[in-house]
Amino acid sequence: MSVWDDVVGQAAAVDVLRAATLSPEAMTHAWLITGPPGSGRSNAARAFAAALQCEAGGCGHCQACTTSLAGTHADVTVVATEKVTISIEEVRDLIGLAQRTPSQGRWRVIVLEDADRMVERTSNVLLKAIEEPPPRTVWLLCAPSPQDVVVTIRSRCRGVALRIPPVADVVALLVSRDGVDPEVADVAARAAQSHIGLARRLARDPQARERRARTLNLAATIRGVGDAVLAAGDLVEVATAESKAATEDRDAAEKAALLHTLGAEGGQTLPPSLRAQVRQLEDEQKRRATRAQRDVLDRSLTDLLSFYRDVLVVQLGADVALVNAAQEADVRRVAAEGRAEQTIRRMDAIGEARTRLAGNVAPLLAMEAMAVALRPQG
Repeated sequence: MSVWDDVVGQAAAVDVLRAATLSPEAMTHAWLITGPPGSGRSNAARAFAAALQCEAGGCGHCQACTTSLAGTHADVTVVATEKVTISIEEVRDLIGLAQRTPSQGRWRVIVLEDADRMVERTSNVLLKAIEEPPPRTVWLLCAPSPQDVVVTIRSRCRGVALRIPPVADVVALLVSRDGVDPEVADVAARAAQSHIGLARRLARDPQARERRARTLNLAATIRGVGDAVLAAGDLVEVATAESKAATEDRDAAEKAALLHTLGAEGGQTLPPSLRAQVRQLEDEQKRRATRAQRDVLDRSLTDLLSFYRDVLVVQLGADVALVNAAQEADVRRVAAEGRAEQTIRRMDAIGEARTRLAGNVAPLLAMEAMAVALRPQG
C-alpha cells in the first residue's frame, strides 16, 4: 500500500512526483497539476502532499500519510471552492499561511484544487507569493489545462499533466476500493468516460444512474420546438432540485450556527452591525447554490455529448465501443434518422451551451437554445 494507489492510470505523472519527494534536485516550490475532469488531479495533489510529509516518500500507513490524505495534517491545507470563483480574500489568507514555517511536518503544503477559478486580479495577488516563497512552503495548483491559469503563474510552476485513465483502471479502483460489483463498475466507468468521481457516484447511487438515463432520453424524444422547450425546462428543474437538495440542509445548519454564535436564536431582531454578517453568509450560500446548479447542468450536458458521440460512432461505422451501451437502440435510431454533419452540429450546440453557462448566461435560456438545435432538421 502507498499514497499513490488511488492515482490510477497516471504512471508517468506519479514517477515525476515520486522522484521529487526522493531527490532535492527534482523538487521545486510550485507545481501545476493539470488534466481533464475526472483524471484525478485532486487525488494526485493530495497523494503528493502526503508523500512530501512522509519520511519514506509516501508509505501510506504512517501518521503523516494518513493525516495528509484525511485532510487533518496541520501543515497540509487543501482549498476546494464551492463557489463560482475563488475570492481575493481567500487567496490573501493562504498567502499569510504560506509564510509560516511547518509546525510538525517536513513542508507546509498548500493545495489549491480550483486554480482555474481565480480571476486575473486574484491571480496577480497569488503571483508574488509564488515568486518569493519561504524555503519550506510548496504550492500545488490544480486546473484542467495550463491555459486555464494566467501565464505569469504557470511560467513559475513545474507542470505535471495527467491523462484520462483507462476504463479498466477505473473499474479496478471501484472494485477494490468501494467493493462495487465488477459489471456495475464497468458500466459506470464507461458511462462516466473514465471520470473517477462520476464513475464512483454512478456505481454507488441508483438515483444518479436514473437521472442520467432520463437526461439521455431527452436526446431521443426531442422532435420539435415544443419538445425542446419542455426538455430544457426539465433539465433546469432537475438541476435546481438536485442542487437545492445538496445545499439546503447545510445552509440551514450554517445559518443556525451563526445565529447561535451571535446570540440571536428564536427569531430575535438583529442589530445592523450583526445583520451584515448574516447577509454575507446568505450571499456566500447563493454563490454556492449557483455553482452547484451549474455543475449539475454541466454533467447533464456531458452526458448528452456522450450520447451524440455514440451516434457519430455508428454513423461513421467506427470500430469502437459505445459509451452508452444500455441506450444502443436509441443511439442507432437517431443515427439512422440523420447524417454525421447534423450530429456534429448538435455536439457543437451542446458545447456552446456549456460555454454560455460558464459565461453566466441564464441557465434556462442556454438550455432552450441548445435543445432547439437538437431537434431533427431535414
